[in-house]
Amino acid sequence: MSIIIVLICIIILILLITWGKLNAFLAFLVISVLAGLLLQLPAEKIMTAVQRGIGDTLGSLVSIICLGAMLGKLVAESGAAQKIATVLMNAFGARYLQWALMITGFIIGIPLFYGVGFVLMVPLIFSVVYQYKLPAVYIGLPMLAALSVTHGFLPPHPSPASLVLQFNANMGVTLLYGLIIAIPAIIIAGPLFSKTIKNISAEPLEMFRPQAMNKTQLPGTANSFLTSLLPVFLLTATTVLNYFFSANGSYKGVLTLISEPGLIMLVSVLIAAFTLGIANGKTMKSVMTIYGDAVKDVGMILLIIAGSGALKQVLTDSGVSQQIASALQTWPVHPLILGWCMAGIIRICVGSATVAGLTTAGLIAPLLAKSTVDANLMVLSIGAGSLLFSHVNDAGFWMFKEYFNLSIKDTIKTWSVMETIVAVTGLAGVLLLSSIIG
Repeated sequence: MSIIIVLICIIILILLITWGKLNAFLAFLVISVLAGLLLQLPAEKIMTAVQRGIGDTLGSLVSIICLGAMLGKLVAESGAAQKIATVLMNAFGARYLQWALMITGFIIGIPLFYGVGFVLMVPLIFSVVYQYKLPAVYIGLPMLAALSVTHGFLPPHPSPASLVLQFNANMGVTLLYGLIIAIPAIIIAGPLFSKTIKNISAEPLEMFRPQAMNKTQLPGTANSFLTSLLPVFLLTATTVLNYFFSANGSYKGVLTLISEPGLIMLVSVLIAAFTLGIANGKTMKSVMTIYGDAVKDVGMILLIIAGSGALKQVLTDSGVSQQIASALQTWPVHPLILGWCMAGIIRICVGSATVAGLTTAGLIAPLLAKSTVDANLMVLSIGAGSLLFSHVNDAGFWMFKEYFNLSIKDTIKTWSVMETIVAVTGLAGVLLLSSIIG
């Protein structure tokens, strides 16, 4: 019954936004309350869950999205985006540019949280799209597929790292197996799938449209790349430092602070104000105006993401994810397929890949202990399942829709299908590896 209620709520949500033309944030709030009532969440706890969901979602994303928007807008306004696009196009040509962006997304996606990587890479995608008049979704989807795969499959991302610990798996072996499985998943869901959606029209956010500038006005190549990718370099460096000095208590607090994505984004934005602003002939006042405009541009995106977080929290607090997982525990299927299915169904119902992965882990652990299944492969199977069919109750769905300015229908045809391909290909890779290693 719980699954039926969740499906009804999702259908009503889609109808409110598409047919009723209701603002997505308002629609999320309405459906969050409705879902709470139908799932018999205590009345006094419904708005508490809504507020907690909004707070938890925005608490981890608001600073990153706002600071990322500031950096992205300055990169566009300063001409750095134009410079980067020119260099990439000259190096790879239009034919291989998509692959270059995909590889970039995979490399930076290993140390970066998905939200951070998305915000950092979208301006780069759009700069290429605008300057060379290429299809936005066709060019951008492979890079975002790479980011999604690293988020769901590979430690040190939250869900796979937590699963490794819960299953007593080996972090290094899981990462190695994950890399083997991730590469074909990204290629199939990225460049190969994107060939089928070339005709989908997208008009990305105007805030990232780089102004055409004279070549003499552009910042230098090194300055453009280093400033634009500074958060990536800093996050990678702090991740490596944490790995080598994690056992040293005297450094742990400092390393934890300097490796926080929010702080790294803040440092990057401040440095960019000088390297792409002051050093490029702009006044500090004009740079701050650019930053202010960037925050205004992403305001509605933040509210929509907050709304999806409210619905996710109501579904989580109602216990629906636990009910679904318990019902699936009795399925007579291979443990790796069972783990994938449990994570996938919870993901579709609740919306969060992390919640889906961690909920499945608690219920599959007793079954895993009684079987001979490789724990590292179970981590990857659940990770793949947790990416299945992202749709309207997932913040990532709305980030893609709003940044690329797509309809819900086209977002499902592109983003949701891409995530499903990633999940199915991931399971196929896990089963193939399982047959090889015995």
